[in-house]
Amino acid sequence: MLPALMTQTPLQVSAPQVSAVVPAYNEVENVPVLVAELRAALDATGRTWELLLIDDGSKDGTGEAMEAAAAAEPRIRVLRLAANAGQSAALAAGLVRARGDLVVTLDADLQNDPADIPRLLAALESGGADVVSGVRAQRNDSFVRKVSSRIANATRRAALGDSITDIGCSLKAYRREVLADLPMFVGVHRFLPAMCAFRGARVIEIAVHHRARTLGVSKYGMGNRLWAGIHDLIGVSWLKHRLVRYKLRGE
Repeated sequence: MLPALMTQTPLQVSAPQVSAVVPAYNEVENVPVLVAELRAALDATGRTWELLLIDDGSKDGTGEAMEAAAAAEPRIRVLRLAANAGQSAALAAGLVRARGDLVVTLDADLQNDPADIPRLLAALESGGADVVSGVRAQRNDSFVRKVSSRIANATRRAALGDSITDIGCSLKAYRREVLADLPMFVGVHRFLPAMCAFRGARVIEIAVHHRARTLGVSKYGMGNRLWAGIHDLIGVSWLKHRLVRYKLRGE
């Protein structure tokens, strides 16, 4: 059986309104800046919040840097995987433990701008949506990465029939309930909005900032993105057509 999200983690009385979930692998240089920017952005929402930092088995001190940040800020929670398990596993570990009614995800490499978070949450509520997916309007990446991303997005949309423009943008906001019981698999981080849409969630998109990486090294290249993406696409296409769907009369 595929593991699923949020099936056995009840909300607590003191649960925050917003949970920000950030997986990281070997991003020690980015952690202090990331935490400072996230604190400012989450405070700007005017909501109570928690920040879940997930260390995906880093070898460079990322986990220790996260724990140092948590020692100075009680709203930060740190999860440390026993070994490197990949972005999907790290994200799943954070999502299943997130307690907020609204859940925000983003990368730890500082290419996503935490200052966009208030706008995502505002769009989630004013737009009557269940998911708000960021679209990197002006990407600060190499030409090869931009082109490969466009090809991958076009291929995915043609194969799955979803309307997500930029699935590779990790900056997204969700209502907690649309993530409930989603099956987890390697590569799911690329398909979460589409998976939600397949189950009837209302998805909207907004333009978000995208910054050049200035610290650390990218963990993904064209080769591992291409073959992993093709493999995942086949699996998600199968899953889409096998999802159980029903509606009770009167609902």
